[in-house]
Amino acid sequence: MVRPLPWREPYGAAQLLASRWGRDGLVLLDTHPGCVDAPGRQQDGASRWSFLGVGPVRQLCCQSWPSWGPGFSASCAEADEDDPFTLLRQGLPERGSWTPASGPCPFMGGWMGWLSFEAGAWLERHPPWRRPDQPLLWAGLHDPLLCFDLLERQVFAVSHGFTGEGWERSTTLAARRQETLAHLWTAPAPPPAPEEEPEAVQGAWTWHTSAGEFARQVVQLKERIGAGDVFQANLSCCCEVTLPSPPDPLGLYGRLRQQSPAPFAGLVVHGEHALLSASPERFLRVGGDGWVETRPIKGTRPRHQDPGQDAALAVGLITSSKDRAENLMIVDLLRNDLGRVCRPGTIAVPTLAGLESYRQVHHLTSVVTGRLRADRDVVDLLRSAWPGGSVTGAPKVRSCQRLAELEPLPRGPYCGSLFRLGLDGSLDSNIIIRTVIQKGCRLRAHAGCGIVYDSDPAAETREMHLKMAPLLQVLEPAP
Repeated sequence: MVRPLPWREPYGAAQLLASRWGRDGLVLLDTHPGCVDAPGRQQDGASRWSFLGVGPVRQLCCQSWPSWGPGFSASCAEADEDDPFTLLRQGLPERGSWTPASGPCPFMGGWMGWLSFEAGAWLERHPPWRRPDQPLLWAGLHDPLLCFDLLERQVFAVSHGFTGEGWERSTTLAARRQETLAHLWTAPAPPPAPEEEPEAVQGAWTWHTSAGEFARQVVQLKERIGAGDVFQANLSCCCEVTLPSPPDPLGLYGRLRQQSPAPFAGLVVHGEHALLSASPERFLRVGGDGWVETRPIKGTRPRHQDPGQDAALAVGLITSSKDRAENLMIVDLLRNDLGRVCRPGTIAVPTLAGLESYRQVHHLTSVVTGRLRADRDVVDLLRSAWPGGSVTGAPKVRSCQRLAELEPLPRGPYCGSLFRLGLDGSLDSNIIIRTVIQKGCRLRAHAGCGIVYDSDPAAETREMHLKMAPLLQVLEPAP
């Protein structure tokens, strides 16, 4: 059942419904039209639709950790009821049994949430995975779901009227839920709460790796690359702050989205955990027809206020042999990841190292496509491609081993994925970068960069700081 509602901006709608329905279980998959300047880029709807759910009717949560026994064979962990990938598959109707509601939205119901980087521990034993203190998987099934068409400025409430643990649907229950939502949507808003004093959210960030140590880690990776151990590795750094009381994740996210609008942004709140993401990178998209797309980013330059200097920085990025080589390595890795589950002959690279310009950075982005085999589904694709190649390196397993030796903390949701998984087997997901991760009073921000043989340690350190800067500003008062 689909019901149109009066127009509201997605973030304002999230604030409204959180004040009346509660924050726990809130998911906002948020995009920003016009946030990317990419000449010739085919518009695929990535910056057209946003999705919001509050008060999920069901949840998936995996906090278990694998225990590898004897007789292990690489990349074939035994399916377990607590395996996050198995949980995702169990959360979908049997293939072919689901008839989605007809409507104008590309996502008509399903799971929204995150999958953490260390979910890879269920797929491959060899990297010394460290257990994060966030769930490996959390996702909510929201009924009703709000879909925002940012191009036409329309809002649709989608409700299936789910009645229990199965997939039975009640039109009466769907209508009742939509009526409740419509009442909350149109009722007079309460007066806005007074703005928090800046002192209430300010704190001193602690770097877990100093600039000097990060540069030394770059040198160590270059030595590994020179020895033929790896070809490329995506090294990251973490900052952390503990505040006197838990900050409002909606307020923090509002500052982040204002500073860094992005096509694959989002907010998730689950208990004391929250993800505030301004990601520019798509991980995997799968349509109902089985076509797959991934958009790896490799190559970064800062923006400049002077148009001439800004253009020169963009040209320098486009013509950089180092950045193009780095991008090509990851494209080859992802071609292999997709090739394991896609039909032979369907893997293609429509765009190689194309320029995309955001508010604060220029990036090189490639596009890799393929079509799933008839005997494979979206969960098979996730298992084949996890973790994302652009945030690990090549070869993937070996680079994960080397990164685990250098990085002092588990990544958790960072470098994982924020996703929407349709009950029809469709998927759209980001790579969780440019993201603040909250647990109660603690905030963590991560940033990283790809290291290759001709990387300059000082330049890579500057790039890491460039990416980290907007995240550290979320504690500052809004301008």
